[in-house]
Amino acid sequence: MTTQERLEQTIHSTDTVRLGEQVRLAFMLSLPAILSNLTNIIMDYIDTAMVGSLGANATASIGLVATSTWLLGGICSAMVSGFSVQVAHLFGADKKAEANDVLRQAFFAALIFGTFLMIVSGSISLQLPIWLGGNEDIVGDAGLYFLVFAFATPTFITYVLIVSMLRCSGNMKVPSIVSVVICAMDVVFNFFMIFPTRPVELLGIHFTCPGFGLGVLGAAIGSLVAWMLGTIYLIYYICRVSKELRLSFIGRWLPTERVLKKALKIGSPIGLERIISCAAQITSTVIVAPLGTVAIAANAMGIIIESLCYMPGYGIGEAATTLIGQSVGAKRQDLIRRFALITLMLGVGIMSLLAVVMYITAPDIMTLMTPDIDVQQLTTRILRIEAFAEPLFATSIICYGIFVGMGDTFIPSLMQLGSIWLIRIPFAALVAAQWGLTGVWIAMAAELSVRGVVMLIRLIKKIKKS
Repeated sequence: MTTQERLEQTIHSTDTVRLGEQVRLAFMLSLPAILSNLTNIIMDYIDTAMVGSLGANATASIGLVATSTWLLGGICSAMVSGFSVQVAHLFGADKKAEANDVLRQAFFAALIFGTFLMIVSGSISLQLPIWLGGNEDIVGDAGLYFLVFAFATPTFITYVLIVSMLRCSGNMKVPSIVSVVICAMDVVFNFFMIFPTRPVELLGIHFTCPGFGLGVLGAAIGSLVAWMLGTIYLIYYICRVSKELRLSFIGRWLPTERVLKKALKIGSPIGLERIISCAAQITSTVIVAPLGTVAIAANAMGIIIESLCYMPGYGIGEAATTLIGQSVGAKRQDLIRRFALITLMLGVGIMSLLAVVMYITAPDIMTLMTPDIDVQQLTTRILRIEAFAEPLFATSIICYGIFVGMGDTFIPSLMQLGSIWLIRIPFAALVAAQWGLTGVWIAMAAELSVRGVVMLIRLIKKIKKS
């Protein structure tokens, strides 16, 4: 029996499902999402290590616009969530024909919205690094890097849409396999795109390896090509292979008023939260930029390496959204409570363990990421600060995934925004001049801890009321 079939059986079963079976189901849904996110982390690690070998300026140029690329990704994810949560509810209610109608309407809306984002982001790409306070050594590469990602927006939103829809229907396996393949392709493409033609020795054999020598721009192009190929396969899969959730060309494409209203109700708070949160990240970048190239590079490295801890949490959060969403659709309050507890404990446990690993291995990881000693030492210091905040960060991630599955996004989004803008940004701005990048990351760790406590309190209250 597949995980998707097991989920459907559990949601619609009239018999009492044992706790062990529920834990197993939560783990089976979480594992592919965790592996997918870990694969993305590895891809970022390899990209950063490849670019990092070119020097601190190359790393800093990517780090300068990293939060802006996240902003694009966050907006795309928010738009998609408004439709995919509806699919989870419809699958839980055993209304699969309606779920397929929502998929078709979402696909059309995503293409229009992605094209709009591409035009807007592409028009500001070359000026953005200057607005963010980058120095002359890095603004050129940073602008070209962001321009490529702006061009990729329609592709990316299509990828996110199909992955999210498949996961909300209970299919975690296919998106995870595709993400692994994308990672492998990204490494290969970057290897040729970043570096110039050069002599290489492999297993004692000497040969000339061709390359385009595009540096930072090559990293962006390599990633874009990998994402495009992966997206093409996913389109084929959901049109021709997928059984229960399939994109059919027959039917209504323009979103109905009912579907669009639900999408806006669910997705708008998430989108607003992502925009304002990324604005906060961009503000943090502006705070870090005057601290110098080493601080910018260390900040970028730290964010990528920290993702080793929190991206598995987001994978479990995605599984929580599916489990809670389908339980809501089936009107199973017992499963909502149980799956909320199971996914929360699973997420906190895994992220806490990974935080310990990160604290211990940070110096060794940094020697692999960059040859710059100053960047190595500063990044190690901030990662060890952040490790203490990971358990409560996990709490906030999983709680938010649970709330999304419930269709409850407005208040949780406000809570996240409040903690970022009332704690992290003022605290970071206050201590940056005296404590440097270390102070900025202390502010981040404090804010994440407060956010986790507040989100947990809301979840407990909400579950007690249900």
